[in-house]
Order: sequence, then C-alpha cells, then structure tokens
Amino acid sequence: MSATSKNLPLDLYAVEQVRELDRVAIEVHGIAGYTLMQRAAQFSYDVLKDNWPEAQSMTVVCGAGNNAGDGYVLARLAHADGKRVAVINMFNPEKLKGDAATAYRDLLSTGITATAYSSAAFAGIDVIVDALFGTGLDRDIAGECCDLITAINCSEAGVLSIDIPSGLNGDTGKSVNYVVHADVSCTFIGLKRGMFTGDGLAVSGEILFDNLGVPEAVYQSIGKPVATRLNLDNLSDVLKPRQRNSHKGHFGHVLVVGGDTGYLGAARMAAEAAARVGAGLVSIATRQSHACMLSTIRPEIMAHGVETLDELMPLIRRATVIAIGPGLGQSEWAKLLFARVLESDLPLVLDADALNLLAAEDHALQNWVITPHPGEAARLLRTDSKTIQADRYQAINLLHEKYHGPVVLKGCGSLIADNQGDVFICDAGNPGMSSGGMGDVLTGVIAGLIAQGIEINQATKLGVCLHARAADRAAANGERGLLALDLMPHLRNLVNLK
Repeated sequence: MSATSKNLPLDLYAVEQVRELDRVAIEVHGIAGYTLMQRAAQFSYDVLKDNWPEAQSMTVVCGAGNNAGDGYVLARLAHADGKRVAVINMFNPEKLKGDAATAYRDLLSTGITATAYSSAAFAGIDVIVDALFGTGLDRDIAGECCDLITAINCSEAGVLSIDIPSGLNGDTGKSVNYVVHADVSCTFIGLKRGMFTGDGLAVSGEILFDNLGVPEAVYQSIGKPVATRLNLDNLSDVLKPRQRNSHKGHFGHVLVVGGDTGYLGAARMAAEAAARVGAGLVSIATRQSHACMLSTIRPEIMAHGVETLDELMPLIRRATVIAIGPGLGQSEWAKLLFARVLESDLPLVLDADALNLLAAEDHALQNWVITPHPGEAARLLRTDSKTIQADRYQAINLLHEKYHGPVVLKGCGSLIADNQGDVFICDAGNPGMSSGGMGDVLTGVIAGLIAQGIEINQATKLGVCLHARAADRAAANGERGLLALDLMPHLRNLVNLK
C-alpha cells in the first residue's frame, strides 16, 4: 500500500507506537526485520526513480541504526540497477548490530566501499539519500554531522529522506539544531505525527508512505492513533443540498463583535467569510463611527453601532452564534462587550483580542471554539511562543485541558482538539497565508458553519479545512501577495461542491 502526500492514510502515530507496530509485526506476525528493511529500501528506491528518472549518480549517507540499514540496502539496489553509487558512513559500521549489520555486510559483498565524509562528497551528484538519523534522535546534532547536513541542504542535488528527515523530531514536529530539508520523504508502517505540523511540513517535502505489507491486525493491537489527518472530502458531507423552499431564517444568524476604532477591516472580513460559507444573516456589532461605512462597502452585512450593553443585547437575542475578537482591541469598550458575550449561552468563536482578554481570566466552556496562533496560545498558557512551537501537540492538549474545546492551534499543520480531547490535523494551506486577516476569515468560516446547524466539533474541523483549501486555490498564481479577501470566491465554491 503506497500513497502520495495527497492520498495518505488519515491515522497519525507517536514514534513509540510505530516502534510497537514494528515489534508486533516481527515478533507476533513473523515478518523478519530484514524483510521489512528490504521492503522499505525497495519502496524508497522506486520513489527515487519516479522522482528523478534521469538520475545516474547518487550518494547514500548512512548513520548508526536501522535507518542506515535501509540506506545500505537501497545503495545495493541502485548498484545492481547500474547506477553510480557512493556510500558515506558517519559512524563506525563495525558497531552495527542486527539487521543493519546484515545490510552492511550485503553491501560490501557487491564491491561497494563506504567512505568517510568529505567536503566534496556531493559534487556532481544527482540525488542524495538521507539515511543518517531515524526517529530515535532526541538531542542536538554535533560534530561532523552538522557540516554534512549543511552541505546536503546547500547541494543542488535532489534529496530523498528515508523514514524521516534527519534532525526532525517525529513526535513534536520540531527540528533540532540541524535538519535535512528533503524534497521527498519515504515513511513506513505508520505515519509519524511530527511530520505533519511545525517544522515537519516545512522540511519533509512530498511525503510518501508504504505499510511494508504489515497486516491490519498489527494496527488493531496497539489501540487508536494519537491524531488524525483531516480530509475535506469526508467532512463536506455535512453540507447537504438546500431545499427549494428554504429561506435565510433556516441558515442562522452570525453576530460578529469587534472592529474597534481603526480596526473595522478585521470584523468585516470575519463577517463576509461567514456569509460566503452560507450563513443566512450576518450582523456586526462595532463602533458607531464604523456602521455607515460598512453598510456602504458590504451592504449584505448588517452593521450596528454599539457603544453600550443596552445596544448589544438586542443583537445577541437575535443571533444564533457569536464570533468575537476580530479588531476588538483591549479597550474598556472591548472588555465590556467581551464580558457580556461570555455570559451568553450561545455558541461562541473566539479569536484575536478576545483571546488576549481571555488570557487575563480563568474561564472555560464546552460551547465555544478558541482559535489561537502560537503567540496567543502562549499568552493563554502563560508561556512563550517558542515553547508552544517546540511541541505543538503538547500545547493543543494543554489548551484543551484548560479551556475545553474545540480548540484550534493555528500554524503550519493546524491542530484541532475536539470536545473529547481527540486531536486532528489539517496539513493543507501554504505560506501565502502569512498575511493579515487570515485568522479573521477562519473565525467567520467556523461561525458561519455553526450558524447553519452544523455540530460545533464538525464545524470547527470543516472550517479549518475549507479555509486552508481555499487558500491553496487562491495561491494558484503565487503565494506572495495573497490577501485574506482573495479566499472569498474559493470559499463559496468549496461549500457548493458535490
């Protein structure tokens, strides 16, 4: 069973779970470890030929464990296929044990001699195969391996990583001090969760998978995976065709609370996103000075000048869901509106300054969605963004534990924890989303889905996927210069696809 990064299994595993899968396959189901190693190497070599069909020369960089064994077998396969193959040993091969030692002996039997690393190792090479460190790396890289990884990343050769890019933590998605930037990564038996968030998506390139013929019973023996990749095609089934006699009252009323002086744009983008995904009605509670302006630029959105709680209350009573935070600020006006919204029993979507205000108090609800980026998550957990990014899976679990759910931790490989604490990941999206207003649009998308009666956990997962997929479509002509409002026509198109 093989797949590309566009068609991978949905289950994601911790590194220890994958090791257990490997152990059960060998010890319980009688698949020899060397057989698995040969299958992994054959798959990787087939991928290499598919991606670099003209390649005639390659250098395989090997470390000290089974990852090195995969590399030795691949080198032997390439040599038998008539390719020019060089092998670099970064550790003493005489200390290899088990299947890796067998793979090394089989390599030597072909006449290939492994050599030490030199600064000219990659000159004129078509492809570099990274079999240096596998999933067991838990420390910074030191010594000559630092120079080696730097040289790999500076080379013009293609780079294929076996199992995982060397230097990437397979659990957290954080790289150590040096990490290989692969064009393609071949991974086996179980998808490692760290490859799909944070640095993982940035350095893994295209991810391809093979289960190496491991039977389904092996997977059933270890319980459920630690996370699940989201698939928009599966989630979009909740967007049922509308009845011919339906009207706006059937599809909910979103109230966006925000847009303090100078920040109307954020609230407007959230409101328009809610409308574009199908909310029946959308209102904004904003500063009095903004209301007329908004009615001019987007007349479909009902803009209300709100300076007091008395002016806010009728809007809350008419709403189905409240989205609060875009452009809200942290003034006394913002604090007053925020406190009143938290008293509502309506579903809530909190973002931006609503999260910054939330960080100042202890409050948790089941009937809300919070959508922090790493900086906001750090304030909510009273830490720093570096700590959040060091282990995004731990961060999403802590956020859910403190604030309940659903929770969205935005970023490269956005994570979602639902009300039960189950973790999901959206690996769509692109760097063009690194621009102002993208989070405001996501807030509106989720709120607009909830307004239509979609259950809050489902609406959150679907909303994150719609947002990312719309951004990918909008970036078809380039990521630089992508604006939040560029997503609007794509959002509308995606919620109408069947």
